[in-house]
Amino acid sequence: MTAVQELRKEFPLLAGHPELAYLDNAATAQRPRAVLDAQRRFYEEDNANPLRGLYDLSLRATQAYENARETVAEFLHAREPEEILFTRNASESLNLVSHSWGVFLEPGDEILITVMEHHSNLLPWQQAARRTQTPLKLNFLECGPDGTISEEAFRSALTEHTRIVAMTQVSNVLGVENDVKRFAAMAHAAGAVFVCDAAQSVPHMPVDVQDLDVDFLAFSGHKMCGPMGIGVLYGKRALLEKMPPFLYGGEMIEYVTREDATYAEVPHKFEAGTVNAAGAVGLAAAVKFYQDLGMDAIVQREEHLSALALEALSAVPHLHLLGSADPKNRHGIFTFTLDDVHPHDIAQVLNGDGVCIRAGHHCAQPLLASLGLPSTARASLAFYNTEEEIGRLAESLSTVRRRLGCGN
Repeated sequence: MTAVQELRKEFPLLAGHPELAYLDNAATAQRPRAVLDAQRRFYEEDNANPLRGLYDLSLRATQAYENARETVAEFLHAREPEEILFTRNASESLNLVSHSWGVFLEPGDEILITVMEHHSNLLPWQQAARRTQTPLKLNFLECGPDGTISEEAFRSALTEHTRIVAMTQVSNVLGVENDVKRFAAMAHAAGAVFVCDAAQSVPHMPVDVQDLDVDFLAFSGHKMCGPMGIGVLYGKRALLEKMPPFLYGGEMIEYVTREDATYAEVPHKFEAGTVNAAGAVGLAAAVKFYQDLGMDAIVQREEHLSALALEALSAVPHLHLLGSADPKNRHGIFTFTLDDVHPHDIAQVLNGDGVCIRAGHHCAQPLLASLGLPSTARASLAFYNTEEEIGRLAESLSTVRRRLGCGN
């Protein structure tokens, strides 16, 4: 990987604001110049409505959009580009599955999710469970204090009525990685479909949808240095073919009469209206940026930073870390509390020192409730963070209690 200081020059915000230690990467990553340039070039050189016109400019826009689909398919090791749907974000992707696959659920069926899910992989299933005449059963799989889910716990949670299992690959609070490949195999053996929220995994590790054998997988472009407003849903083509559209309108049809309509082939039947072509092009540029760096190098860099952060934060008095003691099972996520200090106050004090972290429930309130915590603070790392920024984080945290009059 390029030396980190050289690499940071590729990120205009980081290069332009050296006073900031940006440690909120689990919420959104920064964008490299390659992504910003790709979007700008699209609007300056290829801007037209894709899939609509037969003139050269529209054809170029269409080709750029479909090239982006191919790039993402290759990145995820999908069988074919048609298994990649572009959405606004992981939330929309998961809503699409809950609506369009959820129509096959019947009274008596059960949905299994984990207590650690982001609200984006919880609320859609709450709603799916309520849509039938007789509400379906929504079961929660509990986890250990560090987020670990054992095979035994998973097996006991599956029943003959389980039809959908929805699980995050990496928790956005604990950083723990679930054994998605093993759990998907067990779900399939029980006759269930497996839905994976990969918003926190795709930016930080190689993800091969064929090897994992998940039925659906969702992620957001903005968490992996891509644009906001573009997301991805991978789905096995055989399942996508069976599903009705999620949204209705332009471009997702073949033929419309006053009484009825026939829908376009996969993937276009799920991409109603004018698509975010510039976002897709920007996401493809982000994917290529990651590929140029090398996912193995990214993993190695982030494991190095995680080990340093775990050591530094563990030495801060009165600070309590959630999650694993193994830095390799954190994926750059460090969620914590500080005795006698509200997480919002922690974040405000650190902001004064130019250190950007998150505070709140992190859209995972059931998990925090199970841990007996109303809110926490969270620092999250990316490959472009530095050892010096981790030192600034720990140093600032070590002074928070004193500065707020809570003692040393």
